[in-house]
Amino acid sequence: MSTILGTIISVANSFDLSATEANKVPNETIKPQSQTTHQLEQLFSISTLGTELLDLKAKLTDLAAEYPNIEPEIFLVDLDNKNYVSINGNTPVSAASTIKLPILVALFQEVDAGKINLEEQLTMTEDVIGTGSGNMQYEKPGTQFTILETATKMMTISDNTATNMLIERMGGMEALNQKFMDWGLTSTRLRNPLPDLTGTNTTSPEDLGNLLARVETGGTISLRSRDRLLHIMRNIVRNTLLPQGLEEDAIIAHKTGDIKSVLGDAGIIDMPNGKRYIAAVLVKRPDNDPQAKEFIQKMSKVAYQYFKFYTPRSFSVKQRLKH
Repeated sequence: MSTILGTIISVANSFDLSATEANKVPNETIKPQSQTTHQLEQLFSISTLGTELLDLKAKLTDLAAEYPNIEPEIFLVDLDNKNYVSINGNTPVSAASTIKLPILVALFQEVDAGKINLEEQLTMTEDVIGTGSGNMQYEKPGTQFTILETATKMMTISDNTATNMLIERMGGMEALNQKFMDWGLTSTRLRNPLPDLTGTNTTSPEDLGNLLARVETGGTISLRSRDRLLHIMRNIVRNTLLPQGLEEDAIIAHKTGDIKSVLGDAGIIDMPNGKRYIAAVLVKRPDNDPQAKEFIQKMSKVAYQYFKFYTPRSFSVKQRLKH
């Protein structure tokens, strides 16, 4: 009962936080209370969690204490039983390029609805060119790319121009924010096109983790689209964060984010022993502090080694024989 109550309080607090953030942003529409209640119900359908893994949480808390100059936020979920760890997991923080994950999910939802075809051609215009990550910015305005190519570049090389093109194709930031709210994401908001170097676009580890959990079960997009999405996310070029804590035969589908003030990564990890879990981490840091990268790598290793040998109490040979 205490776990359920804690989850309710956590979710309620995340609504308050996201509303506070939203009130700081001009021209952002705030939903009436009845619609917020609907969001809460939607979120519960995503994040029906099991028991918090307090021993793993203690290990990660001790690790975080070794890095006093950074502020990590972590959300982990064992997809076999929904047991989890959340360390400040529902606190809104600058999303950096992890915001591209919900944008990709929104795209495949539009594909499932028949509103977008992956072979459709998009024309790059000067107003969507984003500096920083990616190579599409160096192409001439008027160059065409398929939706699939654009989405792939958005994720695999974190192309900012590709991201802006897809945001525009799906109706703009307000339309996407409405989708995020309809999914029950309480912290995920687009407020500026990419690159968002000042960190006005926000999310949280719980938002990213819950979205991945829902995608994994086919709850937001079709299983066919899920397979395509995971294939794209397994080919991310930057593998210096969560992947560094995994053993050689593990498979990860993920998306990183990196600006001066925040470093993060979120993904689904498949282990050779058959276990699958979600890891989402966002670390607030002073001006590109390299300790954030080191922490994420070590945190990933701690989580991986824990799940490698973890067996829930409710899962035993004796109990299985009873059924």
